[in-house]
Amino acid sequence: MFENINTKMVNSIYTLFKMKKCFKYVFIILLWLLYYFGVFTHLFESDYYTNFVYPLETNISICVTNIQTGKPNRLPCTNINALEYDLLLTNNSKCSKNIHLLILVKSSLNHFDRRTIIRKTWGFENRFSDVPTRTVFVIGKSYDIDLEKRINEEHEQYGDIVKYDFVDEYYNNTVKTMNAIKWAATHCNNSRFYFFSDDDMYVSVKNLLRYLRNPSEYPEYLSKEVKGIQSTHNLPSDVLLFTGYVFHSSPLRHQISKWYVSISEYPYHMWPPYVTAGAYVLSHIALNKFYYGSFYTKRFRFDDIYLGLLAKKLEIKPLHCEHIYFYKRRYSVNDYTYVIASHGYDNSEELFNVWLEQKAYGNA
Repeated sequence: MFENINTKMVNSIYTLFKMKKCFKYVFIILLWLLYYFGVFTHLFESDYYTNFVYPLETNISICVTNIQTGKPNRLPCTNINALEYDLLLTNNSKCSKNIHLLILVKSSLNHFDRRTIIRKTWGFENRFSDVPTRTVFVIGKSYDIDLEKRINEEHEQYGDIVKYDFVDEYYNNTVKTMNAIKWAATHCNNSRFYFFSDDDMYVSVKNLLRYLRNPSEYPEYLSKEVKGIQSTHNLPSDVLLFTGYVFHSSPLRHQISKWYVSISEYPYHMWPPYVTAGAYVLSHIALNKFYYGSFYTKRFRFDDIYLGLLAKKLEIKPLHCEHIYFYKRRYSVNDYTYVIASHGYDNSEELFNVWLEQKAYGNA
């Protein structure tokens, strides 16, 4: 009898020990998962609204004004971001005359079909005879000799490739974007507006030009004009405009994400307001401020976030445009009446058909 009792006690103690050991492992795994998915990281974030600073920790607006006017710098205005990438392909005659809109398409090297369709659709130069436009495709380089040869042949045929000496890959998107801005500022500084787009976008240049006539009232002002009521708001020539689909969001702290950002890289709980990089517009003045402002602002690996950081430091408030879609807008003829841009058109045939149909209905 006592032997049975002792056996039961030993078994109970052993079971309890196993349970405790199991709980210990579960607890350790739970802690690791919380750490891995960034739950603890949020506890160490700094408040964006009260503590935000970003190098250079100085008034870069004054730095930009000084470099544009040739005044001596009295602030710490050290150039920390020299874009010293050789320009490998360009066309110096692209902007030989004043134009209204320069379209800069960020493209991947092997997206030949996309570039071909864009040239035939929304990238077609001088789509409207009274509004001069130009289109260029901005790319980096590859170590694939055959691919490089095809790119050179493409440029010889169309003369619209802007190619810089950096490796064309995802985490060089900021380098690509800033070289696009650099090329626009140094080779095409006589355009009133600059439209930046990825090569998987549907774009209505017609709606874009309508929007730029009156961003604050688009598209309502169009229906007023049909009734004979003229718009009371037209953009001045010196407008400071940075517009697209504006986000207010937090850094992703879970390490499984390709957009993971550590505390050491960016310590604040919110990003500055930023425009999604798929499609956005800069006015002439804004473009130059962004170009020179980048000299004094530490580079960030995500291009849309970097432009948001630049806008914050330059005190430029991004203007939200709900008709530029960062996702793929559901398609119907009527749904695209006022669409300026929609993401997700990596199928060139689909893009061609949608654009042709919208053009036939007067929306592109």
